[in-house]
Amino acid sequence: MHYQASENRYANMLYRRCGRSGLQLPAISLGLWHNFGSEDVFSNARNILLHAFDNGVTHFDLANNYGPVPGSAEETLGKVLKQDMSAYRDELVISTKAGYYMWEGPYGEWGSKKYLVSSLNQSLKRMGLEYVDIFYHHRPDPETPMEETMAALDLIVRQGKALYVGLSNYSAEETQKAENILRELGTPCLIHQPRYNLFDRWVEDGLTTVLDKRGIGCIPFSPLAQGLLTDRYLKEVPTDSRMAKAHFLKESALTDVKRRAIVELNELAQQRHQSLAQMAIAWLLSNKTVTSVLVGASSTKQLDNNLGALNNVEFSPEELSKIDTICQPVI
Repeated sequence: MHYQASENRYANMLYRRCGRSGLQLPAISLGLWHNFGSEDVFSNARNILLHAFDNGVTHFDLANNYGPVPGSAEETLGKVLKQDMSAYRDELVISTKAGYYMWEGPYGEWGSKKYLVSSLNQSLKRMGLEYVDIFYHHRPDPETPMEETMAALDLIVRQGKALYVGLSNYSAEETQKAENILRELGTPCLIHQPRYNLFDRWVEDGLTTVLDKRGIGCIPFSPLAQGLLTDRYLKEVPTDSRMAKAHFLKESALTDVKRRAIVELNELAQQRHQSLAQMAIAWLLSNKTVTSVLVGASSTKQLDNNLGALNNVEFSPEELSKIDTICQPVI
């Protein structure tokens, strides 16, 4: 059945300028880390992607190793783009990354020019694209000189294979150094993608200051702490949850202190007429440094719940203070 995007797709989404660039991103972007690989149900992945776009989510975020199996999330997006969304390519912002292990041998991970250029070429082929909008270096490389890694990002832009470049998982000091190199090369750093949520605030110890000063956007991943900042774990561990399956979230992560904080945060969210997930996303969006929040979704229903965060992104000083008090034992 031929897909035609909703005529009202831009009616309710908020768009924010990314740092000091000309690019605007939706306040909520869709990450394809889970639920879009070859081991998942394609029809469900397709429905989520199309539903997201119908609701103004124009930014889809990937990496070379997303799946499972690695690479298959890009293949899934490529299939949906080809059969449903090719007419809307210029309305989309598509990003991918390279930095983690992808193939055997000395050129299959980290930050060499050889790896980054080869990886992006593979990603473009999997997605059936001539270029991506944003290409990230996924993690710092302790062995490769940063000058080489940043020169590779600059080369990729000059080759027309990416419009912008970004960093992920870089510390404040590393980000500042990388940004200096990129600026000298003539390819400024557009955006930084860090792990950031109510329980994990390392970015506040210097990184947000660097991003503000240098005019770099911020798009946090894991805004719900891999599901902890939802109502799923208020009482027990559901048998169908990520924690029960030990998929990147161990039961040991749910300490008594953290469970008490989750319960108290949920009570505050209810007072705000939000779900806990919605409040956690809204809290990130209340930070002026944050351009967009990267969410995952296993269903259109879950995506709709996340999008509901946009109905209330304002916090009183008292609410922010209470959140900090609740989270302090966990941070």
